Amino acid sequence: MPDEVIQSRQNPRIQAVARLRDRPEREARGLFIAEGLRELSRALERKVAVAEVYFCPELFRGVEAAELVSGCRAAGIDCCEVGRSAFEKISGREGPDGLLGIAQTWDCSLSRLQLSANPLLLVAESVEKPGNLGALLRTADSAGCDALIVCDPITDLFNPNVVRSSQGAVFSIPVAVCASAEAVAWMQSKGIRSLATSPAATKTFWDVDCRGPSALLLGSEKDGLSDFMLGSANEKISIPQAGLSDSLNVSMAAGIVLFEAVRQRRR
Repeated sequence: MPDEVIQSRQNPRIQAVARLRDRPEREARGLFIAEGLRELSRALERKVAVAEVYFCPELFRGVEAAELVSGCRAAGIDCCEVGRSAFEKISGREGPDGLLGIAQTWDCSLSRLQLSANPLLLVAESVEKPGNLGALLRTADSAGCDALIVCDPITDLFNPNVVRSSQGAVFSIPVAVCASAEAVAWMQSKGIRSLATSPAATKTFWDVDCRGPSALLLGSEKDGLSDFMLGSANEKISIPQAGLSDSLNVSMAAGIVLFEAVRQRRR
C-alpha cells in the first residue's frame, strides 16, 4: 500500500517544517532546511545528516529528482510525498523544484577547524543579509580558503536563504561562528596575519604580501569592520574606488582580495 500523500497546508508535519524558516525554531530544534535538487544533493554528498525529505513529483524537472528520492529511501531517510499546495507552504522559492530536506545543524566552533600548513582564511564580521553570507561562502569555497570565520553575525549560517545563495558551498567550506574577540585571539595564537579591508587604508590590496598564513577581514554592508577588528589587524588594505561609490558589495570585495591572495600564492 503506498504511503499517504500529504495534501493539507495545515498538516502538523507541514506546519513544523514551515516553522524552521524562523531562526529561534532552527536553534531550538537543531534543524534547518536544505531546499532544491542541487542543495540537497550536495548535502548528501558531504554526509550531512539529512533526517527527512519532502517531495512533490508534480514539481520535478527531470529524472534526477526521482532518483534522489529513491536513493534517500534506500539509505533509510524518511521520505514524505506532499501535494503541490502543501509543498508551496514549506518552500521559500518561486518556482520550487519539488525537493526539500530537513538536516541537522553542526558544531561551528573555532576549535573544530583544521588548517593547512599555510592557511588562507576569510573573516566576515556582522554580515546582515543572508544572500551576502551565502555569496561569501561560495567565494571562499571557490578561492580554496581553509575556512570562513563568521564573527558576530546578524543572520545565521543555517538561514534557508544562506543555504540557497551558497549553492551548496555551506556544505563544503569549513565554517566557524564566533565573537570577534574570540576570532582575533585564535588567529594570533595560530600565527595568522590579519589584513583588514578599509576605505581609509593607505595601502592597496595588491601591495600586501598574502603568501604566508593570512586572514582577510571584511565588515558589514553598512558599517564595515568594527573599531576592534580594525585595531587588532596586522595591516589595513583598501580597494581603490574610481567612481562615485565609496564601497563595494561585501561579497564582491571578498572576491577581489581573495583572488589576489590566490594569484600571489600560485606565482
